[in-house]
Amino acid sequence: MLVIFSVGLSESQLYRQFGYKKLAYFKITVDQRGGGNFSTIQSAIDSVPAYNMYWTTIIIKAGIYREKVQIPYDKPYIMLKGEGKRKTQIVWDDHDSLAQSPTFASLADNIIVKSMSFVNSYNNPVNSNPRTPAVAAVITGDKSMFFRCGFYGLQDTLWDDNGRHYYKLCTIQGAVDFIFGGGQSLFERCAISVLGGALQPGLAGFITAQGRTNPHDSNGFVFKDCNVFGNGLTYLGRPWRSYSRVLFYNSKFSDIVVPQGWSAWNFAGQEDKLTFAEYGCYGPGSDTSQRVEWEKELSSETLRLLTGLNFIDTDGWLQQLPF
Repeated sequence: MLVIFSVGLSESQLYRQFGYKKLAYFKITVDQRGGGNFSTIQSAIDSVPAYNMYWTTIIIKAGIYREKVQIPYDKPYIMLKGEGKRKTQIVWDDHDSLAQSPTFASLADNIIVKSMSFVNSYNNPVNSNPRTPAVAAVITGDKSMFFRCGFYGLQDTLWDDNGRHYYKLCTIQGAVDFIFGGGQSLFERCAISVLGGALQPGLAGFITAQGRTNPHDSNGFVFKDCNVFGNGLTYLGRPWRSYSRVLFYNSKFSDIVVPQGWSAWNFAGQEDKLTFAEYGCYGPGSDTSQRVEWEKELSSETLRLLTGLNFIDTDGWLQQLPF
């Protein structure tokens, strides 16, 4: 059998190719018990050269890493690979401000994260600390993928700030605006875990707070084949900016979803600018008979455009990832 082993160059990203499989060019191991190249995740990231153009895999051994981690703007083409979202966790409890609080900040383009979790432990697990914005992860770079990852917080858990992002088989947990920002993101087969029971009795939380600012922006959040469950009560979303756009497609809703489904929040009277929609959802919370009257009905063509990979990948970046 002939096995082809070569080096490929595409969009200035250098990778090894073994047959039809693309592999990262460099590999670094992090093990807090001393069995790797580094004992902290940040030190491994710091070792990657600025303006790196080579895919580099950072293998992170199982353990709870108590550190704040940042991938800076000038370090693209990094893959973080843990040993499972229950086994490899980055945990911190900052809450001084929205910008200061993230346990993990991914600021560079072309980032892959697999099989690990990010926790802001200030309010998660639920405790006696006053509820406050405490971000588990902020994702700002373009062309970022998260596979079998976990994001755990209570308020503002996942700040999907900017760029095109793909989340697959991830778990995202929180109660208030816990998926928010101006990203253009597809969440596929993800578990949306609601901690509404941590709020005051009778107070409903909000899963999303999307930040689209004008009708020509391409961004928005699309949840495809997801599972919404948990405790307490929740709205599917409220607008963070005036042209907020969120779609739940073919997803399962437990009975925690309030009958109205959506809130206009600070944009009451401007509901015609919002694009909040559901299609093909099922489960006890999916009854749309009492939904807000301004919920959008999308055309079949719009649904096709929003729910396909082309929504986040018109230039083929997903096909260039090294795995």
